Amino acid sequence: MDNLKMNYSAITSHIVNWLKEYAKKSNVNGFVIGISGGIDSAVTSTLCALTGKQVLTLNMPIRQAPQQFNRSSEHINWLKTNFNNVSSQVVDLTSPFNALEATFPPELVKDVLSMGNTRARLRMTTLYAFACTNKLLVAGTGNKVEDFGIGFYTKYGDGGVDLSPIADLYKTEVYALGKHLNITESILTARPTDGLFDDGRTDEDQIMATYPELEWTMEYIAQNKTQELTARQKEVMEIYNKRNKANQHKMMPIPVCEIPNEVKYHGAQN
Repeated sequence: MDNLKMNYSAITSHIVNWLKEYAKKSNVNGFVIGISGGIDSAVTSTLCALTGKQVLTLNMPIRQAPQQFNRSSEHINWLKTNFNNVSSQVVDLTSPFNALEATFPPELVKDVLSMGNTRARLRMTTLYAFACTNKLLVAGTGNKVEDFGIGFYTKYGDGGVDLSPIADLYKTEVYALGKHLNITESILTARPTDGLFDDGRTDEDQIMATYPELEWTMEYIAQNKTQELTARQKEVMEIYNKRNKANQHKMMPIPVCEIPNEVKYHGAQN
């Protein structure tokens, strides 16, 4: 399998047909998607556009770095030039985010991770507002490593979606598919980032491992390999396992407390 060349034309057709069928069964007009300026949202939105159904793209800056906002705008313009079923809106969420900061207690605002997740959840709320009004599905942008490997997403933020078109593709495969789809060069060469923090940290800065390293680890575990690991491979394995364990609450179904009948009706009168 490792030496097989992937057929990106066939992959594109498969995902596009899957999207069309899902939208038809759901009786919706199309899809809404947040554009971040990264490869995942660029590829996902292009696949949605290829369905021919309505696609609404939202650029939702929150104190966004100019290069991230500009890449998002560039991709949206590219989509609208190439697909007449694509529309867009800029929804600047900086003011509502500032209002939340003013409402929250100071110790919470100082929690960088908490506020980063708040940004993601504010965007999710916005996407679903537009989805409801326009009878659209929220298209997720998570890839295989993020969604099923290390849980690198915000619960009920960018993890709050209706369907996930590219979640069976590794990040490197998403890049390859993006190249096949002629995604703009600025996005293909940009370092991956979730754009949730003011300091501009990248995904690699946060995870302390590259996506190819994480993909190798995920495959190593899935295939039950037993080869001797290098010092770096052991380090990445530890990073992967630690995040995978810590984020199981994101990747597993929400636990439900099931109440047995003998408890429910214990001592009940007929």
